Amino acid sequence: MRLTILINGPDPTVNHDYALLCLDMDKLQWSREAHSGVDLPEWGELDTFGGRIVLTGSSEHETLCILNGLQISRRGEISDADGVAFMSNPSQPRTTWHWRLQAVDWTKIRAENALFGGKAQAGHQEFRHVPS
Repeated sequence: MRLTILINGPDPTVNHDYALLCLDMDKLQWSREAHSGVDLPEWGELDTFGGRIVLTGSSEHETLCILNGLQISRRGEISDADGVAFMSNPSQPRTTWHWRLQAVDWTKIRAENALFGGKAQAGHQEFRHVPS
């Protein structure tokens, strides 16, 4: 299951900073699909516990963002469609961030060349960029 989450301020007409994230709940990884003014890396890992989802970086397991109130049951039931997001980066503007569920994708996709953050799926060749 993949979730599309929008993180922005409480009043988007005043604060135009945002990040659009895709959370892959099967692989426990996330990616930043679009952003402006929200300082998050391109991708990372996620963990779920205590009624929240914690986003960490790809190489360092430092907490970057906590999506408070976003909980998914073992049957795939989602607890809420919005909540408060806590950003741990001190360079982020001091504001109350909010997350909103934008879409849920229930399909199981096995991509032909599934590379996510440099990890290849079993049975697939891993491709690396070679500088010219």
